Amino acid sequence: MEDKGKGSERFGGAIANLTEMALNLESLQKLLLKKAVFVDEETFTKASLCSEQARTIKVLEQRVETLERELDAAITAAARARSEKRQAEAAEKAAELRAQDVTKELENTSKVFELHMEELRAKQQEISKRDKDIKLLEAIIQTLGGNEAPKRTG
Repeated sequence: MEDKGKGSERFGGAIANLTEMALNLESLQKLLLKKAVFVDEETFTKASLCSEQARTIKVLEQRVETLERELDAAITAAARARSEKRQAEAAEKAAELRAQDVTKELENTSKVFELHMEELRAKQQEISKRDKDIKLLEAIIQTLGGNEAPKRTG
């Protein structure tokens, strides 16, 4: 019996809700009848077309704004890339100049080294000649002075 009581309570609540909805709907209809403007088919079609065009224009304006932002971003990125390229080119030129300086310095060092080598060879030849002269003189002294050769240190 309790289930029947609950069921009829629920049924009564549903009926009350439907009645309230019907009253709200009736009130809405009266409001629409008072406020509504009735137009002919041609005027409605033109108004619909204008409304659709207004929505299309709004969408297109938003698309234009988006494209303008993307264009600004692309321009900024291009300017940044050009700046980075100029910096890289300047760095490359500086590196090339430094490489040229190092090459010149190396060439100069090589020339100086060659000059020192020539001087060393000349001194070595001079030392060899003097050494031969000393040996010749020692041999002459030995021949003239007997078998005793002076003792050299060094």
